Amino acid sequence: MRTLQNLIGGHWTTSTAGESSAVRNPATGEALADHPWSTADEIDAAVAAAVAAFPAWRRTPVPTRAAFMFRYRHVLTAHADELAALITAENGKTTEEAKGELLRAIQYVEHAAAAPETMKGSVTENIGTGVDIEYIREPLGVFAIVAPFNFPAMIPLYFTWAVATGNTVVIKPSELCPLTTIRMAELAAEAGLPAGVLNVVLGDKRVVERLATHPDVAGLSFVGSSHIAELVYRMATGAGKRCQAQGGAKNHLLVTDSASIDACLANIVSSMYGNASQRCFAGSNLLVYDSVYDRFVDAFLAAVDELRLGDPLDPATTLGPVISAAARDRFVAAVDAAESGGATLIRDGRRATVDGFEGGFWLGPTLVEAPTDSAIFRDELFGPVRCIARVAGLDEAVEIVNASDFGHSAVVYTESGGVAREFRQRCDVGQIGVNVGTPAPIAFYAVGGRRASFYGDLRGRANDAVDFYTDKKVIVSTWHGDLVQHKPIDPAFTGTI
Repeated sequence: MRTLQNLIGGHWTTSTAGESSAVRNPATGEALADHPWSTADEIDAAVAAAVAAFPAWRRTPVPTRAAFMFRYRHVLTAHADELAALITAENGKTTEEAKGELLRAIQYVEHAAAAPETMKGSVTENIGTGVDIEYIREPLGVFAIVAPFNFPAMIPLYFTWAVATGNTVVIKPSELCPLTTIRMAELAAEAGLPAGVLNVVLGDKRVVERLATHPDVAGLSFVGSSHIAELVYRMATGAGKRCQAQGGAKNHLLVTDSASIDACLANIVSSMYGNASQRCFAGSNLLVYDSVYDRFVDAFLAAVDELRLGDPLDPATTLGPVISAAARDRFVAAVDAAESGGATLIRDGRRATVDGFEGGFWLGPTLVEAPTDSAIFRDELFGPVRCIARVAGLDEAVEIVNASDFGHSAVVYTESGGVAREFRQRCDVGQIGVNVGTPAPIAFYAVGGRRASFYGDLRGRANDAVDFYTDKKVIVSTWHGDLVQHKPIDPAFTGTI
């Protein structure tokens, strides 16, 4: 079995760690690779390599750094099928879902290529007599990026903004899905990225802890669960570093009495169960106006029953496995507890199997009718266990959305502009969808939630990423030798000709 290596200073090196874990195919349970848990010395070596590469890369002209992004986009596009296959193998997404992720991921590179524009500063001449003032953007040094399992191409490519703005990077991919990141790092070298600008360190939480407190790391970008996001944010900021830590979600989808149910149905099902519900933008809880509840549930269940669980490589499959046996068992335990507590299981996927894939981590689409204050309705479940509840109207729905510990996204289905406008104004979340069940902004817009869904002030991606990875240096200047003396304006001057 392949043993994965760290990328340190342009060289793929074998870890001396005595501990490791297996990277498994979620559809089969098959071990794909051995993933070492890097030692402290190896983590420090990766940071040292990034430190050593920073001065030359920081002095590299911005258009030259942008030119790398153009080449990298070309290389990624040329290897799209290979990368999509890796995503499917290690994550379990269907082929179409993997290709969709990769399309969005490459858009990150496209925005990063705009560095000659986004790195511009500002200047004001004659802010005082003979005095000019300006600011310029400067990179800060080494940044760490800690990526989750659910988007093994998209989130690691946060590094493109860090690199385009002149920083160097150490990436820690998820131990469950490192293969895509490793291949993208290889392709970055093929595209001409100098050694040491991008480094990859494998391991467990000890890598995160070391990067978050390392004296030579300027900042850290993290995506993961809310509990860990808060810990990482406190750890990094406590060490005097910049940090953006994106956490979990419990997103609500509201179906109103003016919703075009037939037109929205496929969109709702996709939001609830697409990517096996393992995405922060997934619809978690359906809130349905009581006046249309029964009619909606009948139509929704009919659509859910058409989902096909199976081999992610089969084009007919519309729902793949969850990421691991541990995740599946956690979801099953949550459903067991809800059922014991009196919740109604409208659809139960706990005993799902797929012929020929008995070793896979399967869980069929599950729908629970539960009280809005119950654990299964309140707590994040990063898998295809979704909840549904009746609401009397908009006021009750907004109250439920804003009472959540999370503040990532909320969606309303309506054909009333007034309802949509009130919903978007009153919901205290980072993203709003109107008849769009997965309101994930394109790469050219920032992304992030509120409350437990995000810790920090600069969101991930786009211009917020440029702000996060750079600092503004203000320069005030005057030149006495060249100063031209002007007569003061006559106090009697009225401003008219």
